[in-house]
Amino acid sequence: MMAKTGVASWLLALMLAAPVAADTRWPEQGWQVLPVTFPYDELLVSLREAVEAEGMFIVTEAGPTEAAASRGIVIPGNRVIGVFRNDYAVEILRLSVPAMVEAPIRFYVTEDEDGSATLAWKTPSLVLAPYSEGGGEGLAEIGYELDAVFEAIAHRAVGKID
Repeated sequence: MMAKTGVASWLLALMLAAPVAADTRWPEQGWQVLPVTFPYDELLVSLREAVEAEGMFIVTEAGPTEAAASRGIVIPGNRVIGVFRNDYAVEILRLSVPAMVEAPIRFYVTEDEDGSATLAWKTPSLVLAPYSEGGGEGLAEIGYELDAVFEAIAHRAVGKID
């Protein structure tokens, strides 16, 4: 009985340690995706600086990379950075209480196999669209305004600002 359990545990550990080819196709609708040539860590620094330069704030950060490493598992860099500002929060709350569940709106930074990185995000207008029925035009306008802000942050972060 112990031998079967030992073999099963060993096979499970082997399967978990084996690299899995993850799907790297991004959804086409409502997403912006900017591959860059510089490394993941540099993109994170550049994104943080760009958020501040565009007058927004990092509200949350989360990613499995460091936690996985503490467990002995190596995975590519992966970080979600939530960005928002209080004046947008107040205005959205005036228009739709349920819409605030979407704040902060997130950037997603991933490390690619070749050492480069990708910056991706759902457009704020897409994120807020399901709530526009109750919030009307005002909520849609905020979404489009935030689209421009997120675009500016992203282009500044990847060095595409003229």
